[in-house]
Amino acid sequence: MNSRGLSSTVENYLKALYSQRQELGSRLVPLGKLAEGLGVTPGSATAMIKRLAADQLVEYEPRTGARLSDRGRSIALQVLRRHRLVELFLVQVVGFDWDEVHEEAEVLEHVISDRMLARIDEMLGYPTVDPHGDPIPDASGELIEPDLVSLAERAPGTLKIARVSDQNPAFLRFLDEHGLTPGTEIEIVRRDELADLLEIRRSDDAAIVRIGISAARRILVRDGPSRDQNEKV
Repeated sequence: MNSRGLSSTVENYLKALYSQRQELGSRLVPLGKLAEGLGVTPGSATAMIKRLAADQLVEYEPRTGARLSDRGRSIALQVLRRHRLVELFLVQVVGFDWDEVHEEAEVLEHVISDRMLARIDEMLGYPTVDPHGDPIPDASGELIEPDLVSLAERAPGTLKIARVSDQNPAFLRFLDEHGLTPGTEIEIVRRDELADLLEIRRSDDAAIVRIGISAARRILVRDGPSRDQNEKV
């Protein structure tokens, strides 16, 4: 099912349901969590979810939560594809910094034409990840999620940053200032649970960077180079 003809509000709800289910790893997304993420009241979220359920875009369980139907998931992935390709275009072609593109893409994802999106995809060489390391659904709507773990869960050792799951501009600027971007090899030097602190450094720089363990949960890493075998979600 194509998402064209749907309102930006509907597309945002479907995209948020997909993203939050991935983040939570749960069968259903609680509507309170959904409302918080979208910046709306719980009552507004419930009313919209009931409408989407009537349109067979979500499956709703009262007092428990909601999840996407197959049709809803297909639309959510189309919106994610537009969003992530636009972000990459803004960074690589227009010259935006990676901390500036999220809000711009939030607007453009609803209005960009399929023809323009296809040209952008071709121009960028059919990329598989956006500037933050988030995977880009392909033109057929398939999405491959790599097998990653958060930096906060790793013991001292050498790793490679693969993805940053937080769009907060200040956090992204902090990472950029210290060269902690996707593709960078790093080493965990010391872990202090009591102080909620990790000491890390880039493999090409002896300077120590201190980051809170709670913040490190938003940095996803892998061992060594990218793998070809990933898990489909």
